[in-house]
Amino acid sequence: MIHPSGNRAANIIVNHDFSDGLNSWHPNCCNAFVVSAESSNQIGLSPKSGRTYAVVKNRTEHWQGLEQDITGRISPGCTYSVSACVGVSGPLSGSPDVIASLKLENHGSPTSYLFIGKTSTSKGKWETVEGTFSLSCVPKQIIFYLEGPPPGVELLIDSVMICPRGDSAVNIVVNHDFSNGLYSWHPNCCNGFVVSAVSNPVGLPPKSGGNYAVIKNRTKHWQGLEQDIASRISPGVTYSVSACVAVSGPLSGCTDVMATLKLITLVQHLAICSLERPPPSAELLIDSVVISCSISSKSESTSIGCSIAGDEIIINPQFLDGLSNWSGRGCKVVLHDSMADGKIVPQTGKVFASATERTQSWNGIQQEITGRVQRKLAYDVTAIVRIYGNNVTTATVQATLWVQTPDRREQYIGIAKIQATDKNWVQLQGKFLLNGSPSRVVIYLEGPPPGTDILVNVLSVKHAEKIPPSPPPVIENPDYGVNIITNSQLSDGTNGWFPLGNCNLSVALGSPHVLPPMARASLGASEPLSGFYILVKNRTQTWMGPAQMITDKLKLFLTYQVSAWVRIGSGASGPQNVNVALSVDGQWVNGGQVEIIDGRWHEIGGSFRIEKQPSKVMVYIQGPAAGLDLMVAGLQIFPVDRVARFKHLARQTDMTRKRDVVLQFSGSSSSSLFGTSVKVTQTQNSFPIGSCIKRTIIDNEDIVDFFVKNFNWAVFENELKWYWTEPQRGNFNYKDADDMLAFCQDHKIETRGHCIFWEVQSTVQQWIQALNKKDLMTAVQNRLTGLLTRYKGKFRHYDVNNEMLHGSFYQDRLGKDIRSYMFKTANQLDPSATLFVNEYHVEDGCDTRSYPEKYIEHILDLKQQGAPVGGIGIQGHIDNPVGPVVSDALDKLDVLGLPIWFTELDVSSINEHVRGEDLEVMLREAFAHPAVEGVMLWGFWELFMSRENAHLVDAEGEINETGKRFLALKREWLSHAHGRIDIQGQFEFRGFHGTYVVEIETETDKVSKTFVVDKGDSQLVVSIDL
Repeated sequence: MIHPSGNRAANIIVNHDFSDGLNSWHPNCCNAFVVSAESSNQIGLSPKSGRTYAVVKNRTEHWQGLEQDITGRISPGCTYSVSACVGVSGPLSGSPDVIASLKLENHGSPTSYLFIGKTSTSKGKWETVEGTFSLSCVPKQIIFYLEGPPPGVELLIDSVMICPRGDSAVNIVVNHDFSNGLYSWHPNCCNGFVVSAVSNPVGLPPKSGGNYAVIKNRTKHWQGLEQDIASRISPGVTYSVSACVAVSGPLSGCTDVMATLKLITLVQHLAICSLERPPPSAELLIDSVVISCSISSKSESTSIGCSIAGDEIIINPQFLDGLSNWSGRGCKVVLHDSMADGKIVPQTGKVFASATERTQSWNGIQQEITGRVQRKLAYDVTAIVRIYGNNVTTATVQATLWVQTPDRREQYIGIAKIQATDKNWVQLQGKFLLNGSPSRVVIYLEGPPPGTDILVNVLSVKHAEKIPPSPPPVIENPDYGVNIITNSQLSDGTNGWFPLGNCNLSVALGSPHVLPPMARASLGASEPLSGFYILVKNRTQTWMGPAQMITDKLKLFLTYQVSAWVRIGSGASGPQNVNVALSVDGQWVNGGQVEIIDGRWHEIGGSFRIEKQPSKVMVYIQGPAAGLDLMVAGLQIFPVDRVARFKHLARQTDMTRKRDVVLQFSGSSSSSLFGTSVKVTQTQNSFPIGSCIKRTIIDNEDIVDFFVKNFNWAVFENELKWYWTEPQRGNFNYKDADDMLAFCQDHKIETRGHCIFWEVQSTVQQWIQALNKKDLMTAVQNRLTGLLTRYKGKFRHYDVNNEMLHGSFYQDRLGKDIRSYMFKTANQLDPSATLFVNEYHVEDGCDTRSYPEKYIEHILDLKQQGAPVGGIGIQGHIDNPVGPVVSDALDKLDVLGLPIWFTELDVSSINEHVRGEDLEVMLREAFAHPAVEGVMLWGFWELFMSRENAHLVDAEGEINETGKRFLALKREWLSHAHGRIDIQGQFEFRGFHGTYVVEIETETDKVSKTFVVDKGDSQLVVSIDL
């Protein structure tokens, strides 16, 4: 840190030692004066660095102190060191803190505060507050201030220094020594490549590092290497340029190499630094380039304009400056050039760091990046890591962000994780975004078990580059509905089929002649099946069955529906799973599953999609226990025509979600209203479409704006779950849920309560798992009473015990009756809430634990025990959905007569056009089905969803193609009509359920009225009194 007694030429604080009284300083809602060495005895403390110091008195709040506006003196990207000599006087108890902070007034955003540093003080003694900050962009106003002691205590300030860090040059060239290849460099109408000291066809060793660039195939003098530096230079600042260059190839005599700057300002603001000039055919060699602005110790200017090199947020990311700016998080950090007798060397550069003597999994290496990252901007994180020691060969390494908010709350943001090994360096990549304005931000690596070192070669954080949207896939001749299976009807014996494993295939007669229902719903009227089936005998492994290669028959990004009849032979000792599977370059892909408990033929249905070009794809049918015969008939794999399905759903939607409406106008004679113009506009569809939200997103105005405009229901992703509200026994946290509930109430958004309990053991807190049966029952009762009493009447729904078909933690420990007890007790505590069951993979045919028939059996069992189950939750975490498969599940569940909600819907695809189509499939199927009463998305904003490639809006607020599809559907599901009042004083239309505005324009007046169209089968007559 720069001490007040150090160099003052670069200090941006005006009147830093109060030698000019309080000039440029302002007391914040209090009083201040300056004392000198001669008059300081009344305070009892002599000045330290000069002859004067400031006294701030009549303070009635902690935040009152002394401030100075430094807006015009800060440059984006520069790191500034802060050092202030401070003291206290007056009535004291203990050692009060003095805090240095920045107040940032942003354009169009709320005021934010940036913590810089603090120190503890005592009476009669000077202390130093130190810290650093960096701003990636300059806000409207920047105020530096000192605050902190309790009200009534006088704050004493001897001197303040804020200086650009290091008082030395900062290189603004990205990848200046080509250690990262040609990243950020561009050959200008020629070719370039990078050579190293090891691989060097040119014959000239590198001078400053391990690499240099070679520019070849030059046909003009001006051709060379260039880099755009526009965003990294500041007006009015002098820059020094230095480049280490050479030439190679056919030369006669000496030749010039020239550094130039090309400025383009008409359309794009570009500043391009170029190296050029050797004669054509000569190769230009570039070892390194430095462009720096120096903070001269002789300069009197207080306006400094340096930028951090490139877009790098991390200081010393490759440890070229040793361990400077790095520290251990609960452990030691050590610098190495090699380890393990030279077996471990850096992948890049000359050194790497290790986090060692780790005693907790969260111990690791860290760097504070407070002030260097900006809210609402996305940042890419890249690290090269490996592990070492403690006989651990593989472990998860995770990059995490620790964030402290201005009100001292802590947040942990998982950025990325990877399986690291002790054999090789691996690259960890992730992304993060800050919604609020934190007071502190620290990035660190953690994860491996205690005793295992984390090795780090590079850790880099940069503003994320915008990735261009993926184009819509071009699919030629999709052949919708055409089966790609060879000899599906088995009219040619087993031709086209082969046994997977040592089993035997033969053809027999006696299978159904009709297509399975889900295939029939997609294909319509079709030829009957032959009645032949494949009989598989002598199966010695579960994976043995009939197989067929289909590599050349698949098209990328097409969604394929899978359908077949399957049956098993006698001798099964229990339920048997049968699976249509695909081996895609050796990776298992689920095409559909069914559980069989008898000797009947069963329909198996599912879907899949391939999004990367495979080299080999095999389809096979597997599953029953070894020794059981397997029978397969009529296997169909065909691409689905989603557009045709959408037309069918539109007709179904019209019947389900619309109603005939008659507007009956009164207040004037019918004859006088005849012919009057009427305009009907629907302002809101009453069908619930909501989303899950996190506590942090309500700090981001952009996310809030999209959410409140496009959703009318909310569910909290984690903040109501037991592991969040009581992470340790008796340590409660309802603050996040309270904040989120208040937010929803302010915006008139209904809420679902998710979830009271979660049956899957891996989600249960360790302290709960450690309880004995009696204490566990007490904890369950306390959870029910505490949660439902606190929020009585505030949540419309509760997911009572999440995923009971996939877990059994509470049932195993407390008995079968505990599940119905949870429902009955919840209903007693909050009778107004509808109580839901909630499961995943109900609707996609790929999970035999939760297929519709089993879900129905589960719900009926709960109701038989007296559980007041009021709703069916289908989570909807689905891939490549097929409408008839989804609709079939909904039809089956509809027999229970309970409302069905999709509670956690998300879809995922690397192509946002395909992802949008998937989302449209699910929303249209839900909206068209009369049993579905609401849909909740499991998020919508990038980096705030549990699944990758599932978002509707990119991290920095750009609506992608998926989001555009969603918004187009929302618009489609609003009805509008216009016309004229008939002779009976009426206007008729058919519209979606929801809220409307009708505008009537007469010769003398324009009247606007609001009305609501509720659900109903009969025609709705709405009286409009004019």
